Amino acid sequence: MIQVQNLVGGKFVTTDEVFDDISPLDNSIIAKIPRTKNVDDVVEAAINAHSEWALLSIEQRCEWLDRIADSLQENIEEVARLEALDTGKPHEVAMNVDASRSVNNFRFFADFGRNLKSETFSMPDATNYVMRKPIGVVGLISPWNLPLYLLSWKIAPALLMGNCVIAKPSEITPLTAHFLGKLCTEIGLPDGVLNIVNGYGPEVGQAIVEHPDIKAISFTGGTATGKIVAATAAPMFKKLSLELGGKNASLVLDDADLDIAVPGVLRASFLNSGQICLCGSRVLVNASIYDDFLNRYLSELKNFNIGPVINVEHRNKVMSYIELAKEEGGEILAGGNVIDKAGAWIEPTVIGGLSHKSRTATEEIFGPVVTIHKFETDEEAIEMANCTSYGLAGSVWSKNKGRQVAEQIDSGMVWVNTWLHRDLRVPFGGVKDSGVGREGGLWSIGFFSEAVNICVMED
Repeated sequence: MIQVQNLVGGKFVTTDEVFDDISPLDNSIIAKIPRTKNVDDVVEAAINAHSEWALLSIEQRCEWLDRIADSLQENIEEVARLEALDTGKPHEVAMNVDASRSVNNFRFFADFGRNLKSETFSMPDATNYVMRKPIGVVGLISPWNLPLYLLSWKIAPALLMGNCVIAKPSEITPLTAHFLGKLCTEIGLPDGVLNIVNGYGPEVGQAIVEHPDIKAISFTGGTATGKIVAATAAPMFKKLSLELGGKNASLVLDDADLDIAVPGVLRASFLNSGQICLCGSRVLVNASIYDDFLNRYLSELKNFNIGPVINVEHRNKVMSYIELAKEEGGEILAGGNVIDKAGAWIEPTVIGGLSHKSRTATEEIFGPVVTIHKFETDEEAIEMANCTSYGLAGSVWSKNKGRQVAEQIDSGMVWVNTWLHRDLRVPFGGVKDSGVGREGGLWSIGFFSEAVNICVMED
């Protein structure tokens, strides 16, 4: 039994009330989690640490990010083990996606910080010097699907720019955040620079969002919760970054190379049991290659290894959409059933015969369920891809027309002949109901700092 604790001002503490962390693999209790409701002491610890942390040079803070990356790399097997235990995902996914990319996030922002260029703008009679000041104390709230990967994506640039952090991992998957906290104390990260609190979103998450001394909120999670975060933070004039839900389309055009498209679209459909906001849960295929694509897709699906969904409650939600699909006239082409063993297991499910405007095809399910649709022309495919209220990501599979079509997709990110191929310098975020703002590279630097201009008249 793991005893998860809060990290507050360099010390590990818990609360009188705790709750269970349940494994999605077999419904066993794997940890006890503090039920935090108030963050006043955490904010005080962060404020106390901020003055010295902000005075460090950016090069010194880069060194700290590298030390964190080194420690994570040295313990990468344990990071992957904890992530697989907490989320139920296969070990190779936990290692190659979660653990490895968490290391990369800290390493990337350390290198990025060292290469930041000062900005100056000359006028005939003056020079403008742009400097970036820390915001102060920032709140970072991350989801359960990629726990440490997405949390480290926020922590690294926040620390780089001189802020002190109050991080809240999902109450469903707290193990790797707790482990990161332990590693940071072991390497001597100054007390109060990184604080980690656990508990339920409506309690401690809301306390973070509404605390007047927390000046910026970076939130990744569901669109419904994002609306609550925005409604609370906006009237307080906090900086706000929201990366929310998606209902992404994979467009397979008539000139697609199926040797690339079939395994690529399959991976986009079911990696992490479809529980990635970037997953392609709508597969749109040109009618001329539909049968060939579908036969190969279903054949390769038989050997695709997935884990359970995050918990039984989420499994029930996903199954309700499968039942809805049947009511809407859909045909179950593969899967569609609960796997008969302990835990939150569902067969990977492919549904055909639905309208692209059906609820099943337009509402976020966030599980191992995809709908597949035919189209006749590229223009029709674009219209189908853009018909939902979401606009986070997508992919286009084509030998000759990929970029041309991708430019017409209403999404913050579109891949051509690949998926989840990430350059951390580029903007990450969505349009429409998929979020507000961008992070990554200079966009993260901009969000986690205040740009100040100093205009100096020349003699």
